[in-house]
Amino acid sequence: MTTEHNPWVSPPLTPVVEMDVVPDAASWKTRGPATPQLGVPAPDRADQLATRAFSREADLFVVGVHGGAGESSLAALSSNWVASDHAWPHVTTSNSRSRVVIVARSNMQGLLAAQRAATQWGSGLVPSVDVLGLVVVADAPGKLPRPLRDFAAIVGGGVPRVWNMPWSEALRLGEQPDPTTAHKDVRALVTDLTAILTGASRTNN
Repeated sequence: MTTEHNPWVSPPLTPVVEMDVVPDAASWKTRGPATPQLGVPAPDRADQLATRAFSREADLFVVGVHGGAGESSLAALSSNWVASDHAWPHVTTSNSRSRVVIVARSNMQGLLAAQRAATQWGSGLVPSVDVLGLVVVADAPGKLPRPLRDFAAIVGGGVPRVWNMPWSEALRLGEQPDPTTAHKDVRALVTDLTAILTGASRTNN
């Protein structure tokens, strides 16, 4: 398969951003609530994500909130990221909180699933995790219809940050993106999250 029209795996026209370079903090500053908020109603139990036990810690857990969200592909962008199998992580060998990004497709069902997950976290039902933000992966090529854009903005208002990833035919076919040759938006996601995680690590030391 050629990569000419694949926005996730496109030949970089400029030098690839090094993963240990911290960008301007303004590019990944929080724009929504960074912690659960009083008064957020919990979703119905049937709409809540389950919790999955992990025997080891990870720098970041990628939580796909529905099937086909792109959880495994995003986790593969870094050796220190782990796909959580559509569940909130709970590390059984540590009392530390797990850092998480929520991942969903940009269609209505994906955004609704993201909203339910964000509400579950925002209501305080998953105190063992810190949500860093939401990654919305395009579900089709082209511009997102306005109703979906508007609803995505509402959902994004319930989490600290939002990243939008472009459509990828290769991702649809199950191919893993290469972080060294990925689209600039994908590289920016990796760089942003690396900076956030590094900053959090330094704060905790």
